[in-house]
Amino acid sequence: MSDINEEQTSVNAVLAQLDEAQQQSLQRLFEWLRIPSISADPAYDDACKEAADWAARQLEEIGFSTTVHPTTGKPMVVGHWRHPNPSARHVLFYGHYDVQPVDPLELWEKPPFEPHIAQNPLNGPVIVARGANDDKGQVMTFLEACRAWRDETGSLPVSISVFLEGEEESGSHSLPAFLKSHGDELKAEYVLVCDTTQWDRKTPAVTTSLRGIAHIELTLSGPKRDLHSGVFGGPALNPIRALTYVLGGLFDENGRIQIPGFYDGITDPTAEQIAQWQALNFDIAEFLGEAGLSQPAGEADRSPLEQLWSRPTAEINGIWGGYTGEGNKTVIPSEASAKLTFRLVPGQDPERVLDGFKAFVAERLPVDSRVTFKNAGGTAALSSDTTHPIMRQIASALHAEWNVAPVFMGCGASIPVVEAFKRELEMDTALVGFGLNDDGVHSPNEKFNVECFTKGARSWARIIGKLAE
Repeated sequence: MSDINEEQTSVNAVLAQLDEAQQQSLQRLFEWLRIPSISADPAYDDACKEAADWAARQLEEIGFSTTVHPTTGKPMVVGHWRHPNPSARHVLFYGHYDVQPVDPLELWEKPPFEPHIAQNPLNGPVIVARGANDDKGQVMTFLEACRAWRDETGSLPVSISVFLEGEEESGSHSLPAFLKSHGDELKAEYVLVCDTTQWDRKTPAVTTSLRGIAHIELTLSGPKRDLHSGVFGGPALNPIRALTYVLGGLFDENGRIQIPGFYDGITDPTAEQIAQWQALNFDIAEFLGEAGLSQPAGEADRSPLEQLWSRPTAEINGIWGGYTGEGNKTVIPSEASAKLTFRLVPGQDPERVLDGFKAFVAERLPVDSRVTFKNAGGTAALSSDTTHPIMRQIASALHAEWNVAPVFMGCGASIPVVEAFKRELEMDTALVGFGLNDDGVHSPNEKFNVECFTKGARSWARIIGKLAE
């Protein structure tokens, strides 16, 4: 008991240190936000290298042994702080220093790489800049917690490794090879990721499930060339019509996906999970209303949270063919194409889903049409064991900081690196984020609430202390 009391005394001192150094923390974040580390555009390669070097210097200041590893793409930053007790718990923190492009630039109220504090009618003071939330602001909540522990106590109470990549927003192309070559260096008991959201402004959350993803592009071909619709219209196959016929059969009238075997292996949520989700009082009207919609369009017999967190989807993300310029061109095109993605849940295999889709398309192809596929691939879904001791310690720490129990929530999106940690290094991940749904991630005027930043850092300080108990 005395050890726990001593640890709690240290945590309180660290929290006081964070409160006292809040302005310096914001200044450090602003320095990082000023670096335009857009990974998708080669014109910003030097800025990405600058952002990686900046992060490495911060880690070194805190006391981490740090290396900036060159790759075929953007650099990887790896830092280690080893506890003198070899039996101390060891965790890996992952984040990314690259950001999305800023277009459309004219919609930004101020330049996207000139961070500033603005007053938001709903949220109070907010940090506005590209990367304010995703992911520089969120990464800094963890780094500032580590800094406060070092400044106040001279050490960290557990062993911590930090891994920051620079291609998360552009496909993480260098990541697979890096994990294979440096996996032993990154291996830890558990991974911590801060790139997700809270439940709401006053309620923290731990994301415990991620949908996987499968993606594919298809081209349906018909005539050997574009045809004059006046000369050939009627008897000639129109590939656009054929493609829309094929894809139009993906769903039945209740929103259920019609690919044979698509739902095989899926386990429904437990009655307890359903009850927990119902207790959250999720406002679907507000959720859809912000997007200008009013009616759920998924499986009719599933609640909105079930649709988002525990059910797979099929989405046509793009479709094109023929003439799309100004005015009219009376043409029957020789081909039409579409891009699709499938959000997957545990029990589904991406390759099996794509094979099922290919078979579905083949069965519906009209005479005289041919189909080719490309850009096929994907990653599996993941779910976390909420009874794991680390998950329970995280929940306890969040409860202590926010005075409300955190929500164990699902996420309809996919974070491929989390699946890679599981597949390549056999490490489970806790996703603890402090963003909000209205932060405008990837959009103009991206924001991060000042309160989310400061309480996020305090939350990580408490979590680090809990992990040492």
